[in-house]
Amino acid sequence: MLNRLGVKPTESGLDSKNVAAVMLTANLPPFSRQGTRIDVTVSALGDSSSLLGGTLLVTPLLGADGEVYAVAQGQVAVGGFQTQGNAETVTKGVPTSGRIASGAIVEREVSFNLSGMSKVKLSLRNPDFTTARRVAQAINAFLGTPAAVPSDPTTIHLTVPDSYINNVVNLLTDIEQLRIEPDQLARVVIDEQSGTIVMGENVRISTVAIAQGSLTIRITETPQVSQPGPFAEVGTTTTVDRTNIDINQGEDKRLTVLQPGISLQELVNGLNALGIGPRDMITILQAIKTAGALQAEIEVM
Repeated sequence: MLNRLGVKPTESGLDSKNVAAVMLTANLPPFSRQGTRIDVTVSALGDSSSLLGGTLLVTPLLGADGEVYAVAQGQVAVGGFQTQGNAETVTKGVPTSGRIASGAIVEREVSFNLSGMSKVKLSLRNPDFTTARRVAQAINAFLGTPAAVPSDPTTIHLTVPDSYINNVVNLLTDIEQLRIEPDQLARVVIDEQSGTIVMGENVRISTVAIAQGSLTIRITETPQVSQPGPFAEVGTTTTVDRTNIDINQGEDKRLTVLQPGISLQELVNGLNALGIGPRDMITILQAIKTAGALQAEIEVM
């Protein structure tokens, strides 16, 4: 690398502890033209401990086809650091990963003629039948012609009207100003690792009775020292075990009945009335779904 840059190392080689091998990744946005700049993410590839204060040399960014699409270079911005002494090491964030804002210049374009298109496909980020139909209805009402037809929950086929021929940019600009109400699925998202539960507004349940109880046994060992009295001629000092066992069978738990068609707030209030935490609530929601009383989809992350 140094030879290509015109730097001739000595015969003994270059032994430097501040040189790092890195891996670069970047996202080439749509309609990127030559000369525009994009952000670059830099990650250490070897055994380097920190990229703080580092500078990236000229590096080509290749696509899946092996062609160079951008060239990156610049100062690496690192959000973490690491410092250490003889007995302690302090690390904040990830010092082996950084970012170069606008650090790459696009050298190759992906050719795409938008203005001359006669048909356009609109893709929804969140596929849904109801949302796709509402989008098509809003577009047709605006254009006054059945130009938009949904083919699946994700794709809407749009035929460019005669008034927008060779001017698809204005068509998309007018369409993106239309307002619709997307359909919200009844979904319960559960993250068992952190105990997080997120429920949508449309979550409903049928009539169901819930009782939650738990058995908790706590054993506490408190050793005590027993020794003879002062000036005693007999007796030895010894340690006596003292064990305290506390059993909680959940007698204070109650049976709660949840009525059909209740709102999200009423569902949360009913579960909170049982005095349970998020971990137990995850199990209860899964049990309600198994019983067929939860009218929502459960997604476990």
